Formats: sequence, structure tokens, C-alpha cells
Amino acid sequence: MTTPAPVTAKEGVGFRSERGPVLIAVMLCSGLIALDSTIIATAVPSVVADLGGFSQFPWLFSIYLLTQAVTVPLYGKFADVLGRRPVMFFGIAAFLLGSVLCGAAWSMPVLIAARAVQGIGAGAIQPIALTMVGDMYTVEERARVQGYLASVWAISSVVGPTLGGVFAEYLDWRWIFFINLPLGALAAWMLFRNFRERVERRSHRIDYLGATLLTLGCSLLILGLLEGGVAWGWASAPSLGIFAAAAVLLVAFVFVERKAEEPVLPLWIFTKRTLIGGNLVAVVVGMLLMGLTSYLPTFSQGVLGTGALVAGFALAALTVGWPISASLAGRIYMRIGFRDTALIGSGAVIAGAALTVFLAAGSSIWLAAAAAFVLGLGLGLASSPTLIAVQSTIGWERRGVVTATNMFSRSLGSAVGVAIFGAIANATLANRFANPPAGVTGLPSGVDATSVVLEGNGPETATTTFVRGALADATHHVFLAMLVVAVLSVGALLLMPRRTEELKFD
Repeated sequence: MTTPAPVTAKEGVGFRSERGPVLIAVMLCSGLIALDSTIIATAVPSVVADLGGFSQFPWLFSIYLLTQAVTVPLYGKFADVLGRRPVMFFGIAAFLLGSVLCGAAWSMPVLIAARAVQGIGAGAIQPIALTMVGDMYTVEERARVQGYLASVWAISSVVGPTLGGVFAEYLDWRWIFFINLPLGALAAWMLFRNFRERVERRSHRIDYLGATLLTLGCSLLILGLLEGGVAWGWASAPSLGIFAAAAVLLVAFVFVERKAEEPVLPLWIFTKRTLIGGNLVAVVVGMLLMGLTSYLPTFSQGVLGTGALVAGFALAALTVGWPISASLAGRIYMRIGFRDTALIGSGAVIAGAALTVFLAAGSSIWLAAAAAFVLGLGLGLASSPTLIAVQSTIGWERRGVVTATNMFSRSLGSAVGVAIFGAIANATLANRFANPPAGVTGLPSGVDATSVVLEGNGPETATTTFVRGALADATHHVFLAMLVVAVLSVGALLLMPRRTEELKFD
């Protein structure tokens, strides 16, 4: 068992208080993840142009999110056994190692494997950072601390896409990974200098079998969603076999968790309305976040013909709106409650998703940025109150596991979202490219033909016009799917009670 150093509300919440240096260290650790999530999206077209493999590029997101998602529950258990500090250090080290490997990648499969290593590190950093904040601050104080944490995303929203666009357009996309090294080193140094905790050593049994079943089951599920309709037909033997194996593994996981002495993902989490609703909202937030960050830059560059830098600024609007609303959310939920605040956010999410549906080949880049900004406002108002609601209904001894589960839900939602949206985009492109019109010549085989417009070189021809139209159709279908997911977020929120109280356990 681990406990933070005793603090009181009188010490203050700002950076000059006793907890201030720890808060700065947590913000730096969170910045490591925030920067990487915004900096890579604008460079994907450049990566594809250099390494090829457009049909595989969703794996740059999904493998990262998958390894992050399936390791989060295990890190939550390790944090209770070993303490927050060593788990955070391990996460930073793994993330930086993955960054070095990404920067040195010479092919798309190698880059995908390196992103998996990054995800293993990210799986520790994000949930442990949020758990540390939940440990140190009361619900009232967290309303203000949310503003500080949201500022990390505000800074990343400017620095990340800008650096990603600059590196991709003027230097080399590999620098988007190497830039993580100084930030990670500074975060580790700050944490080493300022964070202390007392760890009470007790005998624990880690649920390795459950973790293995969860990892394999989710991995097969993502593989089936991503490659279905592209590498093989949806009703083919490989597709049916993969989904069947995933179902068997996940069912076996449930049976293992029911008997495990210390389950990696406790099943009581799925019996409490506040936790169910909060985790479902996290799934939706993850799907929408990665859907937009994966396909808005591709739409901007491939359909509108903008450069990587302009596409980065359009995407930055998402992470400008998010911290603004997250900062306001703290004041709002103290007055009207967690659920009602999140419902307001869901309305903005639906509005933002609807704006993306209207994006077309003749649209202005400003409309794309406006859609991203409105979506960011909604996601900030929906995600922050639900996370704090989940933390506030659980005592100290269970806060780590519910925070990790919420982060697991968001990461899994992101991974599944990228897989589903990738399947939709790839299926649309494959269908269009299978029957090109007369006059379209020199079209590369498969969905990798999108590199014709993503490279951004050469005059406009009948072939490039056709490819832009196909890419416009593909992204339009993805944006329609995002709108459907946004509407479902309202149902997830209605599962939560209007007022939350600390849950009682037998």
C-alpha cells in the first residue's frame, strides 16, 4: 500500500505550495504524452510518403493505444504494490526508448513495432499521473488543479502540431520522436527531486493470467477490425477465426477475473452506475479524439491540398478548445454536478461532429479548424467531470484501480476507434480504386494510391483529382461514423446518477 505525504488544504494549490513542485513534475510527465499525441498526427502523410504503407498507418495509432490500454490495469496494480514513483520512472524510460526506436525506423513495420514500445511507457505515465493528483488534492482543489493540467494540453496544442508540421515540411519527420528526449529527461529529473511517498510492503499476487488473456483478446479484436474488408473479407475464414478467438479469450478473461484473488480488472467496476457511465464516456472520448486526430490532417492535406503546417494548426484547434472547457468544468460541476456538466459537453461534441460531416473538397480550412475547436470544447466538458466523478466515489484504497480502469477505457476506445475508422476509410478507398474512371492512369495498386496526393508534388492531373475525390469520400464516411459515436455519448452519461456519493462495498 502507498500513501502520499500528509497535506492540508491550507497549504494551497499553486506552484509555490508544498505540493507545487510535485504538480509541476506531474504536468511535465503528462506533457510527454500530450505532445506525442498531437505532434505525430500532422506528420503521418510525410511518414507514408517516405516509408509507404498508407493502409497500415492506422496501426501507428492503434498499436500505441493498444499496448497503452492493456498495460494500464497492470500498472495500477504495480502502483499499489511498489508505489507511484517507480512505476512512473519505468513508464518514462520505456516511452523514451520507444521514441528513439521510432526515430531510427527504416520501414513501416519497424515504426509500428517501435510505437508499441512507446505505448508500453505511456500506459504507465498517464494513469499514474492522474492518480497522484487524485491522491494529493481534494475534490474542491481538483477544480482548480484541472486548469493547470489542462494548460499542458493548451501548450501542446500549439507546440505539438507546429513542430510536427515544421519537422515534416522543412526538416525530417523523425524529429517528432527525438523531441521527446529532452522533455522526458526533464520530467524524470523533476519527479526524482520532488516526489516522495511512503510505501507499506505487503504480500500481493499479480494477475498475470488475466493480463495475458486481456492483452491477447484485445489485440486480436483490433487486428480483425483493422484488416477486415482490406486484407481479407469480413465473412472470410480468417476474419471469422480472429473474432472467434478474441471472443473466447475475453470470455476466459472474465472467468479468470471472477476467481482471481487480486484481479487486474475487478468485475465490481461493471456493477456500479457511476463507474459504468464514466468508463463508457471515456470509451467515446477516446474514439472521437483519435478519429479526428487521425483523419483531419489527412483530409486537410490530401483533400484540401494544404501543407503539413497548416493542417497542424487546424488540428491544434481541438487541443485549444479542450483545456479551455476543462478549466471551466471545475467551476461548473461544483454548482450543477458532474453528470449535468458532462451532458452540456456532449451537446458540444455532437455539434462539433456534425460540423465535420459538412467538410468537403471545397471547404475552407477554417471550417475544419472550427469543427475541431467545438469538438475540443465538448470533450473537455465531458471527460474531466466524469473522471473526477469516478475518483470521488471511491476511497483511497480503490482510487488507483478505478483511475487506471478509466484510462484503460479511454485507451481501448481510442484503439477500437482507430481500427473502426481505419476499416471504414480503407474499405471506401478500396472500393473506389477498384473501378477507376476512364482517363485515370498510373494509379498505384491498393489504398496506398493515396500517396499520390499526400506527397503533395507535381501538377494536378486526372489521377490526382480522382484520388482526392476518393479520399474525400473516405474521410466523409469516417466523420459520419464519428457523429454516430457522439450521439451515443448521451446514452452513456444517462447511465450515471445525477448526484454521486461514495460507493459502499460489502
